[in-house]
Parts: sequence; structure tokens; C-alpha cells
Amino acid sequence: MPQRIGVLGGTFDPVHIGHLRIGEEVAELLGLDIVLFIPSAAPPHKDGQEVAPFAHRWEMLRMALNGNPRFQLSDIERRMPGKSYSVLTLRKLREEFKGNGRCFFLVGLDAFLELHTWWRFQELFRLASLVVLPRPGFDPAFIEGFLTREVSREYTRQGEGTVFVHPSLLPVRCLSCTELGVSSTQIRRLVRQGRSIRYLVVPEVMRYIHANGLYREVF
Repeated sequence: MPQRIGVLGGTFDPVHIGHLRIGEEVAELLGLDIVLFIPSAAPPHKDGQEVAPFAHRWEMLRMALNGNPRFQLSDIERRMPGKSYSVLTLRKLREEFKGNGRCFFLVGLDAFLELHTWWRFQELFRLASLVVLPRPGFDPAFIEGFLTREVSREYTRQGEGTVFVHPSLLPVRCLSCTELGVSSTQIRRLVRQGRSIRYLVVPEVMRYIHANGLYREVF
């Protein structure tokens, strides 16, 4: 039976408790066997912005994920040449799992509504079931409107629920998770200001940031 694999990508600059809680809740709600955390090696949406070196972001993720048997860290984007496009990553994952994995691509609401600006975005809906993580109180009708406008008019809402189905593309679902209101941008700003980041990141990551002098200068 194919494994159910959650795919959570991003710069993770740095990884924080919000990322970890999303992975935990989605794994539980969808019955995932694995949640793959995939740090971007060359994020296309960060052109012109400084990002901490991959080695630092990788090490912080390694420490943060330690102890959760469902969490796995993948260097797939570091092994691939060029920009870290999600379509290419999902294609490569399908090759590596050799048909023994069903991918669930986790994406925040804001990013989802910008998918039409991503490279070959429509192919995403053939490669993975998208799991949209909306803000509390968000109307799923906005998701349906985006899908029918930007992807295919054949996407329809299943009953009164938050799952959208298509005759040939993979389903899209909204999945509400605990809203922690933590961001990597906020953490970097606090570090620059010399303020505490305790309880926003796991203790090992906090120590690593301070020991390596990360985020002290404005990028």
C-alpha cells in the first residue's frame, strides 16, 4: 500500500514551532506516514533577498525534527541543479518513491492564492493532493473561486465540506490547524533587536542561532 507523504517545503529561515505544529496536526488529521520537511536550496521567490546558508538551515531543521518518528528531513532540493521549483521537486519525489508514495503538498493560504505566479503551477495538481492551511474564519468559497478561475472549471466543492474534487486532477482540501502567529521574519527581527526568541523555536535551535551569530545583521 502506498505511503501517505506530507510535503512541507520552505526556506525555514529559521524553522519555528509553527512549522512543527503544522506538521504534527496535518499528519494526525490525514493519517500521514511521513512528513517530509524540504528546505529550499535556491528559492525562486527570494531573488534579491539574503537567505541564511543552506547548511545552517539544514542543521536547525535536523535538531528541530529530532524525536518525532514521522518527521523526516530531505535534501532533495540541494541535490537538484538550478532554482528550487516545487513542480521539479514533486516530480523528483515521485521518481524516488517509485510509485510507492502518495504526496500531500502543504501550502499556506497566502501562498496558495499566489500559485498562479509559480513556474508551471498547474502541473502541481497532477503531482500531489494540495492541502491548503487557511486562517481561522476563512471562507472556503475563495479556494473554490481560485481553482475554477486559475486551474480548471471542473473543480467542484464536495458537499458542504472543504474538499474540492476534479475528474482528472487530484483533490484539494482546506485543513484548519492551530494558529500560532509565529513567523521566521519575526524571529529574525527579534534576534537583530537583541530580544528573546525563547518558546518561538525549540531550545536547540535558539542555542544554534546565538552560537553561530545568525540574523544579527539586516539582510
